[in-house]
Parts: sequence; C-alpha cells; structure tokens
Amino acid sequence: MTTFDKREQGFEAKFAHDEELMFKAAARSNKLLGLWAAGQLGLSGEAAAAYATALVTDNLASRTMDETLNKVSSDLAAKGISREQIAQKVQECLHLALAQLEAASRKAND
Repeated sequence: MTTFDKREQGFEAKFAHDEELMFKAAARSNKLLGLWAAGQLGLSGEAAAAYATALVTDNLASRTMDETLNKVSSDLAAKGISREQIAQKVQECLHLALAQLEAASRKAND
C-alpha cells in the first residue's frame, strides 16, 4: 500500500466519522429542541417524549433543518414565540448536542 493510499483511507475514515458525528448531533439536537418545544406547548411526560421523538424521526425521513424549524415555528406561533427565537434555540440545542457527544467520546476513550 502506498503512502497515497494510506492518506486516502485516512481522509475517508475522517469523512465517515464526521458524517456520523453530524448525524448523531442533528438527532440529539432535534430531540432537545422537541423537549423544549413540548414544554412551551405545555406537554409533559409521554406526550413531550412523543413530540420530541417525532421531530427526530421526521427529520430522518428527509426533513431538512429548515423544515424542522418551520414545523416548530408553526406549532409555537400561538404561544407568541418567534421563528427567530426558535432558530436561536436550534443553535443552542446543536451546540449542547455536540458538547454532549464530545464528552461521551472523551469518557469512552478514557
């Protein structure tokens, strides 16, 4: 195996790792967003968990982040929560999800 082949394999492995991380982060972020939105809607317990799970599974079915934002915005419009506030919450959830995944990865490597 040449150095070029090894380098190519390294890039492919990093790409696969990064894609997996982003997939996990998006799913976790949508779950966090769903739990937050459920709380804003006055849902709790199983209803809140079902709402959050629906956001995750719907996103897996080719829903983009913009579509997820649209759904949550329409669900929370009656509560007076703006699309901009929800977009900010999306960013917070994504950062929190990435931090949680990184912490879990570090713990697993210890």
